Amino acid sequence: MAKKIIVAGLGHGGIAAAALLAEAGYDVTVYEQKEEGTLGYDWTDIFAPKALEIAKIPMPDEDKFEYKEDMTFFAPSGNTPLRQHVPHDKLEIKMERKDIYDLLIKNAVEKGVKIVYGCEVQKPIMLGNRVAGIRTANGDFFGDLVIDSCGMNSPIRRNLPKSLMIEKEIRRDQKVTIFRAFYNKASDREVEAKFKVMVCNGGVQGISWVASEDEHTDLLIGRFDNDFDMEDVEEFAEYLRPTNPRLGTEIVRGGQFVEIPVRHPLSVMVADGYAAIGDSAFMTVPLIGSGIANSLKAARILAETVINDQAQAFSVESLWKYQVLFYKHIGSGLAPLECIKHLLFKFTFDEIDYCFDSGILNDDNVTMTADFGKIFDLVKFDIPELINKAQKACADPELLKKMLGAGNRITAVTAACLAMPRKWDRRLVEIWAKAYTKAFE
Repeated sequence: MAKKIIVAGLGHGGIAAAALLAEAGYDVTVYEQKEEGTLGYDWTDIFAPKALEIAKIPMPDEDKFEYKEDMTFFAPSGNTPLRQHVPHDKLEIKMERKDIYDLLIKNAVEKGVKIVYGCEVQKPIMLGNRVAGIRTANGDFFGDLVIDSCGMNSPIRRNLPKSLMIEKEIRRDQKVTIFRAFYNKASDREVEAKFKVMVCNGGVQGISWVASEDEHTDLLIGRFDNDFDMEDVEEFAEYLRPTNPRLGTEIVRGGQFVEIPVRHPLSVMVADGYAAIGDSAFMTVPLIGSGIANSLKAARILAETVINDQAQAFSVESLWKYQVLFYKHIGSGLAPLECIKHLLFKFTFDEIDYCFDSGILNDDNVTMTADFGKIFDLVKFDIPELINKAQKACADPELLKKMLGAGNRITAVTAACLAMPRKWDRRLVEIWAKAYTKAFE
């Protein structure tokens, strides 16, 4: 009899892993609280298409996606815009969120995955320290492995016993609140920068964008420091309109607030009979919250770990390999990016302006994409240029002090990632997890 695998929630990584495991002969069922056809926000998403290939998902039909415009970055003053340069082999695609789900779900169902919609997952079912199944509004379901794909506030992860050493909660400073809406096009006037990304614009701690499309203007507002409401949205949109004449006043699509994790991946993401993936394991890019590609890549790692488990016991010892490989290929690059996020919080707006205006950052350095996975995917420097930029930073001692502090933290986090135990040993993992978490403090 095939081993029974439960996937809790229809997150991107969970459904991708489900497809790979069903194709390998496992009995896979996904339990999702939303109704069929209702998944996905009413907006587009950007991600690297190579992640689909890694997860063995076919490319969408050509009429379902387009390649994304290069972004132009603006500091608070807006004086010195920086144009993104994405290499041709790293061009990203833009798709409707609903079409992404349709693609992933169709692929999974064709490979034998069963999906139960309208089934709210409430908590794990424990047998000692083993996750043996899930409790839902529709009853209890048992399986040999539970893949937690319920998202940032997963009721599975949050109800695990403390003995498993898996973090339950996420702090306010570890998530970003996003508002996104498509507004009517107020003008046909051509704009020089069609995809504008604004860092701490309008005197607020956050990242926003205004993307001028053919039929509408895409507005995203992200706040790291506090929550906000529609009154704040309208005030900020009104502030933007004089310099963004195509931004209308009528919301034609979207208009939702969502929360996204922007922190390091879980220090422990597996247990006997349990593995977390996607937002449940905090696999997003800590600076911007993008996580589709990382989740799809993690799905391949998780599926291969499960398939290669010779005992098929799905113990913490065997599943630990999934975490080790995830950190090797993805997590060890993501974690230091949280240090960059903390550095951004520490910068004054004038200091951010100085980094743009002085040339510490310039067009040749900015390579950031939605799915960048390490610091050198964010900016590119050669040694002579790095020395030149260091000299410019020295002109502002307080700025230099903050940058050196961030450098020390990045070094500590990188070292912590490299020190992860390669094999499961509860005592060593507990010591490592505490040191890894402390590196971010």
